[in-house]
Amino acid sequence: MATHVIIDGYNLLGASDRSSRMSEKNGEASREGLLHDLARYQHRVGHTITVVFDAWRQHGGTQHHEHRTGVTVIFTKQGEQADQVIQRMVRAQSQNCVVVSSDHEIMATAHAHGAMALRSQVFLAKLREQTVPSHLSESTMLQDDPDMNEMRRRDKKGNPRKLSKAVRQRLRKLKKF
Repeated sequence: MATHVIIDGYNLLGASDRSSRMSEKNGEASREGLLHDLARYQHRVGHTITVVFDAWRQHGGTQHHEHRTGVTVIFTKQGEQADQVIQRMVRAQSQNCVVVSSDHEIMATAHAHGAMALRSQVFLAKLREQTVPSHLSESTMLQDDPDMNEMRRRDKKGNPRKLSKAVRQRLRKLKKF
């Protein structure tokens, strides 16, 4: 079963180099570039991808959906934020999805409903990889993800050289990306 990846669009753009918000034209070009990268990623890994962008300041009362080369794009309705739409989607799909955002509230909702949450910076590193390198070690993955370091710091019993069960499970899930 393919994993459904739900992405906070502007959060991911803010974490990338493309985050030039000087004008609407630059914002549009940044969004299009991100969607192009996500389409390539989707074709490479086969996950279902949904990107949610805030449009609550724009005029227009309804939520707008678009499908672009394998990626579903959702613009929120006026008065609604992307965080609310993402949280609603996570509640509906729970364990069958992965949420990409650095927003603590969204990540807490994902964890509460059994979904995996990835920080935007970690997903960007995966997005920029052309192929999955075979030499990707556990220490490299641990350095990239602040959540992994937090999980690893907890006191644990047993072999001090062996990673905890939670860290090993998270590493297995990350390798799928």
